[in-house]
Amino acid sequence: MVNMHEAKTHLSKLVEQIESGEVTEVILARNGRPVARLVPLDDKAAKVSRRIGIAKGMFPDCDFAPDPELDRLIAEDFYK
Repeated sequence: MVNMHEAKTHLSKLVEQIESGEVTEVILARNGRPVARLVPLDDKAAKVSRRIGIAKGMFPDCDFAPDPELDRLIAEDFYK
């Protein structure tokens, strides 16, 4: 168990211990009371990627035809 002050001071070291497998978890405590657990991510969670365009094809295409008159009116209101 590691108190909050020590965890803040040595966070990099604690994460390195988790990554290397030296420890399997670190319990964080506030005023001697356990409040959180630091554990390694499983392989699946560690490989989650964020791709741009991942929702492509999931929504219907919207075909909005440009309307020059409407554009002019909006621009007019915008620049008032």
